[in-house]
Amino acid sequence: MASILISLKLLSDPTRLRIVMLLEQEELSVAELQSILGMGQSRISTQLAKLKDESLLSDRRVGKNILYTSQAPNHLLEVAKLAAEEIPEIHTDRAALALALQKRQDQSRAYFDQLAGKFGRHYVPGRSWKGLAEALLRVLNYDTVADLGAGEGTLSQLLAQRAKQVIAIDNSQNMVDFGRNLAKEHGLKNLEYRLGDIENPPIDDCSVDLVIFSQALHHATHPASALKHAHRILQPGGTLIILDLLQHNFEQAKELYYDTWLGFSELEITQMLSSIKFQQIETAVVDKEDEPPHFQTLLVTARKT
Repeated sequence: MASILISLKLLSDPTRLRIVMLLEQEELSVAELQSILGMGQSRISTQLAKLKDESLLSDRRVGKNILYTSQAPNHLLEVAKLAAEEIPEIHTDRAALALALQKRQDQSRAYFDQLAGKFGRHYVPGRSWKGLAEALLRVLNYDTVADLGAGEGTLSQLLAQRAKQVIAIDNSQNMVDFGRNLAKEHGLKNLEYRLGDIENPPIDDCSVDLVIFSQALHHATHPASALKHAHRILQPGGTLIILDLLQHNFEQAKELYYDTWLGFSELEITQMLSSIKFQQIETAVVDKEDEPPHFQTLLVTARKT
């Protein structure tokens, strides 16, 4: 356990306190901290090392980057937050953090903008027709469906042939425009594309009876938040379906496909859903790719009761 006296001494330094306050809100890289704080890499790395030595933060590797997050205990954070209000730069830091997160989202969105209209011809990890077919077998007789992270809407168009209404959500304007044009071209008047984030989709509470994530959840910054909002928009008795990658170790996926998470284990996804009060949770690995790195497709179903 970290020494309280040493921790307080460390946090008496304004720079280290500002870093802890930022990392308490969001997981950040050294480059992002540089941008927010306006400081050099060596200075920030030195302060991070001191905080890590005292177990006030943790890190994990994501592709070429190392992301840091606060793990300061709550009783210490309470004091730190009070002290932080005495630092003039703390309010600027919050605004700079919001801008840094927006830039991060813009980079991811730019990647998917380039893919609009190409998904049917280009490889996407975990997207297998066998996996989609397994999911579609469980999608019969739903009135209103939300496809979160719909991309260009291949699955949404299939769903629209059976459901009364399909709402496709994506945060890429190019994807939304492409999907709208396809829906119009195919005469799918019951298919509506909306620009939005899967972590807070622009859909009313308790308004849909099926929510589906198809290879979208591992792109979310906070998967648990996306699942909470899926629970929010589902009607009582509604169904959640997740098609995603089973947890893997192919780190290059971070750089190649802008993946935020390297898939999910069956236990991990079950625990997340249980904590949000989903019930009747079932998981199954429904496909394994023949080519390296042998991505496996995880199918998860759950109900809001």
